[in-house]
Amino acid sequence: MSEPSGDLERATVGRVTRRLMPLFCLMYLIAYIDRQNVSYAKLDMVQALGLSEAAYGLGASLFFIGYFLFEAPSNLILARVGARVWFARIMFSWGLVTLALGFTQNAAMFYVLRFLLGATEAGFFPGVLYVLTLWYPQAHRARMVGLFMIASALANAVGAAIGGLLLGMDGFLDLAGWQWVFLVTGTPAVLLAPYVLWRLPDGPHQARWLPDVEKSWLAATLAAERGGEVDDHRGAWKAIFDSRVLLLAGLYIGMPLGAYGLSYWLPTIVKSFGVSNTVNGFINVIPWLFVAVALWFVPRHAARHGASAWHIAGPVLLAAVALSLSVIVPGPALKFAMLCIAAPAIFAAQPVFWSLPPSFLSGPKAAAGIAAINAVGNLGGFIAQNLVPVVRDATGSNLAPMLALAAVLLVTSLLIFVAMAKLKRSGPLG
Repeated sequence: MSEPSGDLERATVGRVTRRLMPLFCLMYLIAYIDRQNVSYAKLDMVQALGLSEAAYGLGASLFFIGYFLFEAPSNLILARVGARVWFARIMFSWGLVTLALGFTQNAAMFYVLRFLLGATEAGFFPGVLYVLTLWYPQAHRARMVGLFMIASALANAVGAAIGGLLLGMDGFLDLAGWQWVFLVTGTPAVLLAPYVLWRLPDGPHQARWLPDVEKSWLAATLAAERGGEVDDHRGAWKAIFDSRVLLLAGLYIGMPLGAYGLSYWLPTIVKSFGVSNTVNGFINVIPWLFVAVALWFVPRHAARHGASAWHIAGPVLLAAVALSLSVIVPGPALKFAMLCIAAPAIFAAQPVFWSLPPSFLSGPKAAAGIAAINAVGNLGGFIAQNLVPVVRDATGSNLAPMLALAAVLLVTSLLIFVAMAKLKRSGPLG
């Protein structure tokens, strides 16, 4: 007697989630710590290397240029060679670059290594988003992206806690505290890469832990969602120039701009409240715990009630308001409270946003399109890393840059309705 379809769906999705998502989340936690660790190393690194705030901002932002240039090619390679080999390569190479950052000698070396970090990590986040389309039907993807992105919130929390402690190791084994930040946070990526190569299947067909009946159900469900379209690598890169891909890419810029502008600068803001590096690290855990809760709740609310433009635009608009209030309200406690509202609001919109590209892209076209959206959108991180120090230097205020971030997020929230309306009128990419 065959298993009822609802029970089969729950069993399949549950098994895939238990097997894949902990590993994906661990990988993303490590990746996010390795791109954010510079925000804590900065607290001592700038003075040690004689960097100005603008020079630091440029170096930190070069990560996103490397990311932009290699994102789409990386995802297209992943679609050809498979997730197992390509994710292991990505992790091992970005871990080595992170370790090298611990021995930075001058500004030029800092610039080169940050660029290389972006180039080596390029393809990981959009790669996971693409791989999720191989394992999950559309109805489950926003929740899975939210679960995956919770790792970024935990990474910021863990990074905040250990960043301050590692800075406190200054002088141990004749190494500076900022060097320990890079050395300790870069090691896990190098160590985990062989495990990824050993354990991660390229797709459901290679998963020995997935029963045949569940493989068949998953294959049939995904094929039905694709409308019978057969995966074809030829011309997949053309998806990059689809008008809907370009629209979502331009729209997405505002979210990383707000997210990175806040997360990179938050330790500097908190330090201006007059706390030590160690206390700074533990205080910065708080907003990222709120981010984790928001990433859990919003995608589930969207799945339960039907995803709408408000599930994306609403949190973005709330973030704009909270960032503006962080400049206006009196006292460190209230200012920090507003930042604790802004952080989860910025991140909460993204899981539902990332459920949009697979609604008209599949197979290698999805790999190319998702990578293009993420690559262009993450230029917002490059903009943020240069915009924030410029506003800070012009105003002399650590909080004034939050107004610039708020303005970008306000415009983004309005454009979301335009994008959603266009997508509703269109069909799958042919």
